[in-house]
Amino acid sequence: MSERSDRLSVFKTYKLYVGGKFPRSESGRVYEVTDSKGKWLANAPQSSRKDARDAVVAARKAFGGWSGATAYNRGQILYRVAEMLEGRRDQFVREVAEAEGLSKSKAAAVVDAAVDRWVWYAGWTDKIAQIVGGANPVAGPFFNLSTPEPTGVVTVVAPQESSFLGLVSVLAPVIATGNTAVVVASAASPLPALSLGEVLATSDLPGGVVNILSGRTAEIAAPLASHQDVNGIDLTGADADLAKELEIAAADNLKRVSRPQAVDGDADWSADPGTRRLTAFLETKTVWHPTGALGVSGSSY
Repeated sequence: MSERSDRLSVFKTYKLYVGGKFPRSESGRVYEVTDSKGKWLANAPQSSRKDARDAVVAARKAFGGWSGATAYNRGQILYRVAEMLEGRRDQFVREVAEAEGLSKSKAAAVVDAAVDRWVWYAGWTDKIAQIVGGANPVAGPFFNLSTPEPTGVVTVVAPQESSFLGLVSVLAPVIATGNTAVVVASAASPLPALSLGEVLATSDLPGGVVNILSGRTAEIAAPLASHQDVNGIDLTGADADLAKELEIAAADNLKRVSRPQAVDGDADWSADPGTRRLTAFLETKTVWHPTGALGVSGSSY
């Protein structure tokens, strides 16, 4: 059977991912997304301040259940995301190649590294407490225990150049440790991030744990940096001037701020990520507990 030459292509409508659903921007605005050669790829939703506020509400609503889940369960869910990404590998190879101007083989390597990065952080969920927590020696009949706890709702300004692997590298550690996230996707290359929302929606990740916004970075990040119900902000995808503005705004409610490293703009996102990002949005809770009086034999009760 010969192919129909008059068939029209069905173009994909990209939407935001907020609260486990796919709304259009509240403003109704879209903007053109092009490839590295200027060829039109799609119209992406241009998020408004209202979209940003809605995303924070969704993230806060999801925080209690997600932070209260066992670390082992969070690891299982992150691994499920990796499984779903593996099943849609070809789609992401195409989108990353178009977004970043890569050959198909290089885009495939990037996507494979992103899947592996999810697996990496899935394995860390129930181990990070052993690295940053533990029993503290004290002079007295007490137990003194320090344990890590998630900071809360975290805004993630995703890398501008690495639209997928960089995004995964900054997002996965935030949710692996029990935080919920509002992601500001790469302004020029938002499509892989918006497609990631479709993967998250069909995995076991509860709605609201990750919320993905696209549009002008400064326009979206500014209200998030000053939002009183956002507890932390990762400035990786902000340039120096914007990062300074956001950090000043974040100080209003003492947000925890992860500042861009000197190499982040040109980072080799495929390198071993270490544990720096896992600990960036963790707080330490220390509990003192009496062991009882020591008897003449040295025993306690």
